[in-house]
Amino acid sequence: MPLYYQLPFGFLLAIFIAFLAYKARSLNQSGALAAAFTGTIIFGIGGWQWAILLLTFFITSSALSRAFKKRKQGLDEKFSKGHERDAGQVFGNGGIATLFAALHFFFPESILPWIGFAATLAAVNADTWATELGVLNPNPPRMITNFNKVVEKGTSGGISLIGTLASLTGSALIAFLASLLTDNWSLFPLITFAGLAGSLFDSFLGGTVQAMYFCPTHKKETEKHPLHTCGTQTVHLRGWKWLNNDWVNFACGVFGVVVALIASVL
Repeated sequence: MPLYYQLPFGFLLAIFIAFLAYKARSLNQSGALAAAFTGTIIFGIGGWQWAILLLTFFITSSALSRAFKKRKQGLDEKFSKGHERDAGQVFGNGGIATLFAALHFFFPESILPWIGFAATLAAVNADTWATELGVLNPNPPRMITNFNKVVEKGTSGGISLIGTLASLTGSALIAFLASLLTDNWSLFPLITFAGLAGSLFDSFLGGTVQAMYFCPTHKKETEKHPLHTCGTQTVHLRGWKWLNNDWVNFACGVFGVVVALIASVL
């Protein structure tokens, strides 16, 4: 389909999906606007193959964020934001993917934009699956920087067996579709590994330099700032103040891309 037809169609599709996600409370107002923008670029320039990968990430991550609510009770106080994604979360998870869709316009014959696009979505999908399904692990997670240290569920930097397997599965799903849609099965191990690596890098940042805060009332570590769920002002505990969860998600996607591109060149 010529771009002058595909781009308006992509815009309409992006608006429609963003509206449905807003009505379903998977996106707030700013998130819906950001999703309409990123969706327009990805759908309008990339086409249906690129749309399938993006929608797979968005639909599965939104569904998982609502699943197992009873098992997740009490964990909202740990995370900086809820299941309604805002613009920061949309760009944190989809900004790099949008960039590679734009690069596809300038380099339509190159496979590298597709690899970068798939790798970043595999990474953020892996991270989301690990976060949402890791709570099912029967035992508490352990810090990625010190496996002997047991931490509460939902703690940034904590990893578990089920969470890691979920991460691998989420990455493999994107890798499978990326390989199927291009009939290039050499991409499957490459993108799967890159996505898993990005997710683990996300956990590493969460356990080391991500900004973390402390609620004096509940005496618990949290990502929330300036106010905890209870309304108490949180105090900076560790990490770089500017490095919030949105930037960590962005770094997760970038790391997945770097791993995939280096491996593909080698």
